[in-house]
Amino acid sequence: MSMGKRKDSGQSVLFVAATGLQRSPAHPFYDKLNEILAAGGFDAFAEERCARFYHDSLGRPSLAPGAYFRCLFLGYFEGIDSERGIAWRLADSLSVRRFLGIALDEAAPDHSTISRTRRHIDQETHLEIFTWVLKVVAGHGLIDGKTVGVDSTTLEANAAMKGIQRKDTKESYQEFLTRLARESGIETPTREDLVKIDKKRKNKASNDDWQSPSDPDAKIAKMKDGTTHLAHKAEHAVDMGENACGAVLAVNLTPADQGDTETLVETVEQACENLEAVAEDPRTEDVIAEDFAAEVVGDKGYHSNQTMEDLQEMGARSYVPEPDRGRRDWEEQPEAQAAVYANRRRTKGARGKRLMRKRGELIERSFAHLYETGRMRRVYLRGRKNIHKRLLIHAGGFNLSLIMRKLIGKGTPRGLQGLGFCLFSAFAALLAVYRLCAAQVTKRAPFSTIRDLRYTSYVVSLDSCPQRAFTTGC
Repeated sequence: MSMGKRKDSGQSVLFVAATGLQRSPAHPFYDKLNEILAAGGFDAFAEERCARFYHDSLGRPSLAPGAYFRCLFLGYFEGIDSERGIAWRLADSLSVRRFLGIALDEAAPDHSTISRTRRHIDQETHLEIFTWVLKVVAGHGLIDGKTVGVDSTTLEANAAMKGIQRKDTKESYQEFLTRLARESGIETPTREDLVKIDKKRKNKASNDDWQSPSDPDAKIAKMKDGTTHLAHKAEHAVDMGENACGAVLAVNLTPADQGDTETLVETVEQACENLEAVAEDPRTEDVIAEDFAAEVVGDKGYHSNQTMEDLQEMGARSYVPEPDRGRRDWEEQPEAQAAVYANRRRTKGARGKRLMRKRGELIERSFAHLYETGRMRRVYLRGRKNIHKRLLIHAGGFNLSLIMRKLIGKGTPRGLQGLGFCLFSAFAALLAVYRLCAAQVTKRAPFSTIRDLRYTSYVVSLDSCPQRAFTTGC
């Protein structure tokens, strides 16, 4: 093979046929996804719901609602965390431009256009789009709705701890420590003096006293890795029915300083409202279980007397492990005793143990896809409403990926790119098995054949193991 050389100069091509443009593996993925959206009338639905946010004649041409929501879907499928990154990807990729319906001679929307469109469209409309996606997922038989699992995680806010201020005096953290040092008799405190004073204080980072001026909705919280940041808490309600694939039924964004027992009922109610909307649709009314949200599954952090009573009043059977609190006095709490004992009995049963294993599989998977590979562990928006809008459509993209895994076996364009190598590895493994069987028949098994079989089996195992987590239950 001769070495190719880059052409430094020369006349560029004047005309290029559109049929001659290179197509990436992402093209069939996005083409199939557009077929799913078109079959349900997504663009017409989005334009009807968003018509009240646009003027009939004034202003410059805006970004179409269907294209705007596709931009946010793109954030999940491509693993892009910011709207600037989404705009850059739109301008760079032919497959993404085709997904949004942007012609080759049209300019891709700027990040400011995406941001302004998000601010104009309210939170309720984003929730309607999320519910529309749930109906499409239910139409493919991927939602049962009887059992709902709930869990939460923290998202790092777009605000720095060093910028927090006192709520009463508006002092920065440095100014506050300097004032304490002067009150203690140190006129010109050094950095070492401030550190010593700060170590002796208790409740030094209380949300009752401090807030971020750039994002007042962010709260001081401890993250999963043990560090302290300004954060928000995202709580998911995930479908855990018999044949469910772990679709996200509700996404609730709450202050990070609220405990799980304070937000569980609100998240379950949101899931019930979304499931009711799906059950009322004539196309999906036969798919959803009649007693939807009849079972609620959570971890130990959700257990409390009041939570067990609230779930019992809602008519839901709880499966929440009980922390070891020792011997308890129920003399003045007979109703709480009945609810706690009933939950304890269900949790220790065979179904309760099976649901606990399934909870770790389905709920943790949604967190991994949305916040790790989906790149939303750190948010680049400010304000709880703005972040919740993005999370709703981000979770809608996750639900659409469940349909794509059912239809083509892959939930993202990047996963589809490696499908060719997976098929080649499987074919090589079958060929090696055939050669080994032929050698066994002749009572001769060459060392090279056995070595090839071991190698191909190792390659297939590496390539097929990640798919087990994606296809379980689908």
